[in-house]
Amino acid sequence: MDVQVTFEPLARKVKVRSGTTVLQAARRAGVAIVTRCGGNASCFMCKVHIEDWTGLAPMKENERRKLSGLEQTGTRLACQTVLQEGQVVIQLPPDPLRAAIAKQLAQRQEEDTLW
Repeated sequence: MDVQVTFEPLARKVKVRSGTTVLQAARRAGVAIVTRCGGNASCFMCKVHIEDWTGLAPMKENERRKLSGLEQTGTRLACQTVLQEGQVVIQLPPDPLRAAIAKQLAQRQEEDTLW
């Protein structure tokens, strides 16, 4: 069975087989998800946001322990989240470097308006 995965905000789509992890699907779609542990749920860097978990396999205890309650907000680990069926939309976190630059620009604009 195939799963249609969309990676937002890139609007990048890929079709993968059931049993594929989100991290594997991202790599297949050419979407960069940062990880240091190689997909072993030990670095916590591959967090993604998923609103609707319908097409996903149940969360395993290892991932639940690692997330420590963040799963309640829709956060999952891409390396541990297994796609099962249907269509799944994955929200990627903002790129850390771009987020830092945007924050610095916003601070400068705020400082400029004060003068």
